[in-house]
Amino acid sequence: MGAAEAIARLRPLLLDVDRAAALEPPGALESAVLVPLVVSNDELRLVVTRRRDDMRSHAGEYSFPGGRRDPGELSLVHTALRETHEEIGIPAESVELIGALQPTATIATSFSLHAFVGIVPEGAAWIAEPAEVAEVLELPLLELLASRKRDVLRRRDVAFRTTVYPIGERVIWGATARILGDLADRLA
Repeated sequence: MGAAEAIARLRPLLLDVDRAAALEPPGALESAVLVPLVVSNDELRLVVTRRRDDMRSHAGEYSFPGGRRDPGELSLVHTALRETHEEIGIPAESVELIGALQPTATIATSFSLHAFVGIVPEGAAWIAEPAEVAEVLELPLLELLASRKRDVLRRRDVAFRTTVYPIGERVIWGATARILGDLADRLA
């Protein structure tokens, strides 16, 4: 399946942006992320970031650009687009929003997390915010989704079984994995 076909197939399967923003998942702190997709050589690629290892929360984890809703911010869509610009340098007007995914919550940090899906320009120069982002990755979407498996992870000396998306030495898990699972289920 080519990228244009995948986007055409995905668009009607996504939630309406405004309706998704009105949903209230568990979590005390409103936040939003952009799930950035790039069309490159007729392939869909997913953009994720790796948080710096010295961050207070979610250190070293793979995530989508996003963050907490600022007081007075117009909407959660605005939050996702603002954070994307701040974290990886993509201006809001360069993003074509195509829908949203089911909101989820972060377990350890109590964020209600809204995920909006958007197409970003091919060949963009990722400008990682040095205070937050250690690296920006562009991964083949179908390869990443096909890597899904259950595994045992250990964090803070606690072992737990969870869904992960391994790509080489990298492992995507947690809220980011739940968002990817929703995307994978919609494309299945």
